[in-house]
Amino acid sequence: AASPPSPLWALPEELLLLICSYLDAQALGRLAQVCRRLRFLSGRDLLWRRIARGCLNSGFTQLGTDLAAGIPVKERVKVSQNWRHGCCRRETVLKWKCKQVASFSSSFLMPWMELDGEYLYLSQAENIQAYPLCPEGTGLQRHPQAIFSGHQEDVCRFVLVNSHIVSGGGDGSVVLHKIHGSYSVKFSAHEQEVNCVDFQGGLIVSGSRDRTAKVWSLSAGRVGQCLHTVQTEDRVWSIAISPLLSSFVTGTACCGHTSPLRIWDLESGQLLTCLGTDFHRGAGVLDVFYETPSLLLSCGYDTYIRYWDIRTSTRKCVQEWEEPHDSALYCIRSDKNHMIASGSSYYGVVRLWDKRQTQCLQSFHLSSPTSSPVYCLRFSTTHLYAALASALHVLDFTAP
Repeated sequence: AASPPSPLWALPEELLLLICSYLDAQALGRLAQVCRRLRFLSGRDLLWRRIARGCLNSGFTQLGTDLAAGIPVKERVKVSQNWRHGCCRRETVLKWKCKQVASFSSSFLMPWMELDGEYLYLSQAENIQAYPLCPEGTGLQRHPQAIFSGHQEDVCRFVLVNSHIVSGGGDGSVVLHKIHGSYSVKFSAHEQEVNCVDFQGGLIVSGSRDRTAKVWSLSAGRVGQCLHTVQTEDRVWSIAISPLLSSFVTGTACCGHTSPLRIWDLESGQLLTCLGTDFHRGAGVLDVFYETPSLLLSCGYDTYIRYWDIRTSTRKCVQEWEEPHDSALYCIRSDKNHMIASGSSYYGVVRLWDKRQTQCLQSFHLSSPTSSPVYCLRFSTTHLYAALASALHVLDFTAP
């Protein structure tokens, strides 16, 4: 008698992986219920990576780089569905005393954040405090483990790069801290408050209310030396160095007749190009974010998120999304793939956007009954943190 045919799961692993690579998430989930071997096989990162690259905030960039290595891809795909459908647990994790803030022109009590794998860094008044993240993504410890000081007035913005914190303050100074150690440098940078800073490749760029942007050296023997002063003719609200370290972009208040988005050569300080031609007076750019050397996001007072591809055109953005309630957009971030998160000026509204859609995907109102802008937001693959005028809110997408 002929031998019975071997079951599918008896095939060599290489063939099984090839067959399973054509399955979607639902089919892989059903396959995992067949037997132990297929359960193990269907959970392999190799099979879920293709699916994850099409999901929101799964840790993969457009180019396929994995920004969340170490976390099983299958689990990230599951959590991604919660992001898409807005399923999360909300919590106010920190509160602090609030002063009245009339507008974005004041630097007081406009908290800023940076997030790494173990800590959330939050500016509160003139200090930057490091709050440990609880293990396994269960939240935030309520007491800071470290405090970084140096400014005489409130911190406006800061960046965290390569174990260094660079901050700009209302006292016109820039302060550099080394996170692991006591090393710090402070130097007078501008005549008025330093609204924004960035730090890459041994150079600091800063933008100020005094209508200038400056490039500073951090090389040995030249720490704090100003290499270039750029006359922007307008208050600088946002600034970012290109990932190629060849140029930087400034976002200004748009009170004059020039574009609020301009790109400058980092080595010479000369203007390279202006982005856009149809900005209205007062349409200041409050935040900018480089996804790649050629892809840039911007947002601001005119209520639009704009997506620029410098390779195709500097005159017109390639995509734009309008804030549905006509609110200024204070901050923006993306997963460098499909998802954008934005913070609005009224009632602490955080919105999630899918670049493949024209309308807002999800909205979260974090400030009620009083109104407060979302001054800064950051997110991981599992949590979103939003800093308002008097509190830090967290959205946990692992626990809908």
